Amino acid sequence: MDTNSNVTYSKDCPSRTVVSVLANKWSLYVLSVLGGSDRPLRFSELRRHIEGVTQKSLTQALRNLERDGLLSRTVYPTVPPRVEYALTSLGHEAGVLTTAIADWSKTNAARVHAARSVYDARTEQP
Repeated sequence: MDTNSNVTYSKDCPSRTVVSVLANKWSLYVLSVLGGSDRPLRFSELRRHIEGVTQKSLTQALRNLERDGLLSRTVYPTVPPRVEYALTSLGHEAGVLTTAIADWSKTNAARVHAARSVYDARTEQP
């Protein structure tokens, strides 16, 4: 296969920036959680659903997804301000892909872990 003819592999391809946002594990989890919710979610709710994410990492993922038009951020004029996040139509489309990745991961996790064990055992030999 001639990869030079495929523009996606080019360092100048605009899709690379989109792929980098979608390839971020926290972005994948945010899209999945919001996609599985029947209502917008607040920051603290997202953080409770996504174990292990730091405030900084979640904030960055949310900003990147909002910047790319995958989620909307609504600020309500209350004290303190209430902020909710929801998927846009573009985010729902991306969510189909991320859900497929999540489903594949769940289905194949045992096989991947087994392959890692075989590899690690092979490479740890003197």
